[in-house]
Amino acid sequence: MHKKKYLFFSWLLTILIAIIWTYENPEKIEYIKDKAKLYKPEHKFEDLKRKKNSDIFNSNHFTLKLEKIISLEDKTSFVVNNSNNKDFNINEVEIFTQEGFSLKKDNVKKLKINKNFTKDFNGGLKNVFYVNEEIYGLASSKSKNCYYAAIVNLSDGLELLKSQCLTLDEGTTIDFNGLGSSSIHYNDKILISIGTPTTNSISINNLAQDKDSYFGKILYINIEDFKKQKIELKNFSIGHRNPQGITQIKNKIFSVEHGPQGGDELNKITLGSNYGWPKVSYGTKYSYDDGGKSYPLGHEENGFKEPLFAFVPSIGISALNTCPSKLKNYYKKNCLIGLSLYGNNLRPGKSLLIFLLDEKLEKIHSIEKVYLDRPLRHFMTNRKNEIFEDSNGNIYLSSDFNGIYRLNFDNFRNWFYIL
Repeated sequence: MHKKKYLFFSWLLTILIAIIWTYENPEKIEYIKDKAKLYKPEHKFEDLKRKKNSDIFNSNHFTLKLEKIISLEDKTSFVVNNSNNKDFNINEVEIFTQEGFSLKKDNVKKLKINKNFTKDFNGGLKNVFYVNEEIYGLASSKSKNCYYAAIVNLSDGLELLKSQCLTLDEGTTIDFNGLGSSSIHYNDKILISIGTPTTNSISINNLAQDKDSYFGKILYINIEDFKKQKIELKNFSIGHRNPQGITQIKNKIFSVEHGPQGGDELNKITLGSNYGWPKVSYGTKYSYDDGGKSYPLGHEENGFKEPLFAFVPSIGISALNTCPSKLKNYYKKNCLIGLSLYGNNLRPGKSLLIFLLDEKLEKIHSIEKVYLDRPLRHFMTNRKNEIFEDSNGNIYLSSDFNGIYRLNFDNFRNWFYIL
């Protein structure tokens, strides 16, 4: 009888300890659950030798042919062609997903992200970049009631750097979609953009103006620091909301970012500049945020850097890169190419965008939008985030929960210059 009582109370005590431990260590439970999951992203590499149907879209200056080469039920964080050869080889394509996977034609690998990696509040692996053959990522993370962003070595999960803690205090909302993020090699540095992970939290948005916070910034890291596995982030520019693509022409930096309701921006980035968020914007506040009022207009009048262009309404602008050779040779102007995530044929999102700039890279002469009828996120690039084009002048891009597409430019119209 005493033995049964002892076993019962031992069992009860074990259950009680397990409940307390679970409550005190939620991040460890999430880590165990994540490791136990059998989830693998649904994907399929198409047989490129088999002729497939293509979608045809007409722009003002050329015809676009869009052909799916990889099906993927996920969002990408980076799409890279690992070959230096311009002859496209699908075996050289590697897709990094926001769920934390690396996908190749014959290999699916769960990446070694930090143990505190979380997908709470639209979290995920938001950006991937290469340095000295090593792969790093920007990952949303959680430790107890602390939410943060971390730069992680994806070969061993080592956190090289972490942001300040964000907590769910009264009136605070966290949305890791707001991290955005992209990166490029710039001389002897890596430039990486990190947004403000919220939609309407005043305290988090204000971090974009806090020079001691990593949020709402374009930052730089000396490449030499990665050899020491100890990196230091320094501000390149501040006052960004949700920076997406970043690229360079003639050593000049350009970036795009999401505004609130309206106010997506294309910016020319200069060292030490302040781009105004959340003090100014061409967008408006959300209806649940101060009743949908407008932000103050006029960046320069308020002491901030004016965008080259602001999109009203928003188009969910995402990737940005330099134009491929077919477009450069056709337009014979400084040329940027971008993508957008949402919209329709009346609201010009889900589009390919072509920006033509003046010789000094100070003004936009024109923007052409080609509606492609799907949310577009990343260009396929090389390891330095420079756009990949194959020997036929095709480029490649990703679409959320659709896959990877080959994009062919053809039937260029006559182009006349007006002097």
